[in-house]
Amino acid sequence: MVQSLINMNEREDRVLNMVKAKFGLKNKSEAVALITRTYEESFLEPELRPEFIEKMKKRAKEPAVKVDDFKKHFNLK
Repeated sequence: MVQSLINMNEREDRVLNMVKAKFGLKNKSEAVALITRTYEESFLEPELRPEFIEKMKKRAKEPAVKVDDFKKHFNLK
């Protein structure tokens, strides 16, 4: 576990306390973790997520299908 010392203004501290209270969290560390996870799920691109990278590594090991004519194979014009 990593420990961080952070500086925040009074308003940011109030918001952190509201998140803590709303979700019934034990401490501000849990509130920061929740906010961080929510940000990751909502705003980060999927290719930046470790689980996406693992999924693509597994897919890369799967056998490929040979397609001679891509448009014909997928019924494209």
